[in-house]
Amino acid sequence: MTPPTPAVQASGLRRSYGTPARPFEAVRGLDLSVQRGELFALLGTNGAGKTSTMELIEGLARPTGGTVRVLGHDPHRERAVLRPRIGIMLQEGGFPGDLTVAETVRGWAGTSSRPRPAAEVIELVGLTDRAAVRVKQLSGGEKRRLDLAVALVGRPEVLFLDEPTTGLDPQARAAVWQLVRELRAAGTTVLLTTHYLEEAEELADRLAILHHGRVVTQGTVAEVIADRPARIGFELPEQPAPPLLALPQAEVGFQGRQVTIRTRDLQGTLTELLLWAEHQGVRLTGLDARSASLEEAFLAIAAEAQPDRAAGEHPTEPATTLTGAGR
Repeated sequence: MTPPTPAVQASGLRRSYGTPARPFEAVRGLDLSVQRGELFALLGTNGAGKTSTMELIEGLARPTGGTVRVLGHDPHRERAVLRPRIGIMLQEGGFPGDLTVAETVRGWAGTSSRPRPAAEVIELVGLTDRAAVRVKQLSGGEKRRLDLAVALVGRPEVLFLDEPTTGLDPQARAAVWQLVRELRAAGTTVLLTTHYLEEAEELADRLAILHHGRVVTQGTVAEVIADRPARIGFELPEQPAPPLLALPQAEVGFQGRQVTIRTRDLQGTLTELLLWAEHQGVRLTGLDARSASLEEAFLAIAAEAQPDRAAGEHPTEPATTLTGAGR
């Protein structure tokens, strides 16, 4: 049986800004594949190319090079065919401030061939009690929920979420997470960008970390952090302690009495350390042992970017302003 085509497929994708004399390549030969029904997260520091990549995949901009397909279609050239099947939540919706929440959602529902009822969508994002309020009177978090409501109006097969929970309080963020889980469980493919690493850990089936317009690593959270060392920390007692045992497979650092051990064999190294402490009668105060985290993997990649940033080789990605009408 032939496997289904991916929901999103990008190959050698490129996007350039600037002039021939001062070019800037925001997306540099990016390859990406998102399977149907999958929730895929794009991570990266500011200027890594996340927004430029999303705009290419959403069809809001034409690639400088390479190809991109969404549900088998070119999202820029075949936008009219693809638009009824996707939902897009931009970083800012730009809705008219004098319309109410209900009027805004009903207006967008009128552009869809199979819309959800406006009241249903408003309830999904927790804005029922604000339905009669004008957009300009909403808080920042409420405006983000309205952006999400509009993206959901057309029952999208593929949903693009660009920083979906920015500005939300913890309770509202948890509610959006639950809604996204339910959409995925119902078969919706979700591609999101986020600066909240816990959001990616909590929601994503797979993720990719971008650096200077390229995917530098991708996979499940477990796969992405697999090459990062685990960490053990503790404090030695004030009285003279015997020399710490040799740990040839680990990296040991000292800062006063505080010891930090980085190892790729957490269980083996921790076992050796505890046996040594028991044998020597040493109490390891504040002992903490943990596997590598997504945050550590992300920060390590971000740190690698600093020399290039200092050299000025990669300026910040140009900002693109899009109003609600450009969705």
